[in-house]
Amino acid sequence: METRATTIEAYLRTVDELPVSPTLDVTKVRSFAESFTFKQSFAPEEAFRLIASELIQSQVHTPHPQYFGLFNPAPTAMSIAADALVATLNPQLAAWSHSPLAAEMERHLVISIADKFGLPRSQADGVFTSGGAEANQTALLAALAQRWPDVALCGLRGLKEEPVFYVSAEGHHSFLKVARAAGLGASSLREIEVTDDLRVDLDSLRAAIQRDHTNGYAPFLLVPTAGTTGAGVIDPIRHIGSLAREQGLWFHVDAAWGGAAALGPELHSILDGIELADSITFDAHKWLSVSMGAGMFLTRHPDILSRCFATQTAYMPKESEGMQVVDPFAHSLQWSRRFIGLKLFLSLAVAGWDGYAAAIRHQREMGKLLRDRLIKDKWKIVNRTPLPLVCFTDGETKWDTNICQRIANAVVASGHAWISTIQLGKRSSPHFVLASPTTKRNRITSMLCSLF
Repeated sequence: METRATTIEAYLRTVDELPVSPTLDVTKVRSFAESFTFKQSFAPEEAFRLIASELIQSQVHTPHPQYFGLFNPAPTAMSIAADALVATLNPQLAAWSHSPLAAEMERHLVISIADKFGLPRSQADGVFTSGGAEANQTALLAALAQRWPDVALCGLRGLKEEPVFYVSAEGHHSFLKVARAAGLGASSLREIEVTDDLRVDLDSLRAAIQRDHTNGYAPFLLVPTAGTTGAGVIDPIRHIGSLAREQGLWFHVDAAWGGAAALGPELHSILDGIELADSITFDAHKWLSVSMGAGMFLTRHPDILSRCFATQTAYMPKESEGMQVVDPFAHSLQWSRRFIGLKLFLSLAVAGWDGYAAAIRHQREMGKLLRDRLIKDKWKIVNRTPLPLVCFTDGETKWDTNICQRIANAVVASGHAWISTIQLGKRSSPHFVLASPTTKRNRITSMLCSLF
């Protein structure tokens, strides 16, 4: 056990000295994996040392302070400790009676985070998920159950109408998977045009809903995004919420990344209108820096999850019968699952709301620093967002996808940083996310030196 703990501690202490990304060699990594025939036994410490060493050499180091590409910040020490404790105790969160404190800790977190978004504490409900995709799937199922109460029994074949729902063209592609998985099909998803600033075009949204009504379709769900993956854009949440109320549609806000702004007093106003949501997707493993995965589905409708997922079994534990508690297996898509919430609970217990507000403030400052440096050097910022995500071009020529990819490839190959590229409308751009608490001013300077 000492060797294992030492390896992990050494990695966390020295990760900033490693190349951010490996040289990709499919033959090498596949050969290593296949070298284990499982006919030969290894001593535990030898097996751990060997595999840990190869993993460290063969992955992009998302905890590195110069990892700027996606929403994978360095995890908090408490979330790492939480995952180790959960693996040791191995609590079963299907049944409340098997791990009552774990279930109540998650319940407390659900209500506390929902409260930060402005959902009424007396009605707030929700569940931890594997990530934002599962939370978005839960939202779609909830919206279907609200619109057609018999859908849980009769399924889509019992509907006399064809359901359709609406997401920004800049929204997350998990909704395409969700539509397929739910049996609605990709054709049920309406991707709404965006304005020049990449926010949902409200006129186009209203026109699409009216057109679908005219053509005999059945709208049931509106989804704005609070912090798009590409540009960090916040859709006009309040206006879309008002439209949802007017049309009688479920109003779900995908706030997987940008929702953390609710914890920062200076940023809270950018989520104006989120308190109107019927449900919200939020990922603690993004801007709150806990280890993956830690998604959340939050709702103001305390009965909707039971309406979607409640089931009776003869074999599940019955010790909690008669108590005012809910068995998680009857409250979510998952059945057996890990104690996901502990990593957030422990991180919050140590940092507190104020600690997280300070971290969010710091990352926003780093985003502003990067923008200011690029503008000073005559680069053009092509996304408008209050969040720490920066996309830019040279301001004179229109970079095509190949040029942007070559820039990103050169940075990644250098080992100094990891960045990605993005297509924003017809524009290609390098894509920088500053969501890690370990990224300081000197790291931005170093990254810019490797870029130019």
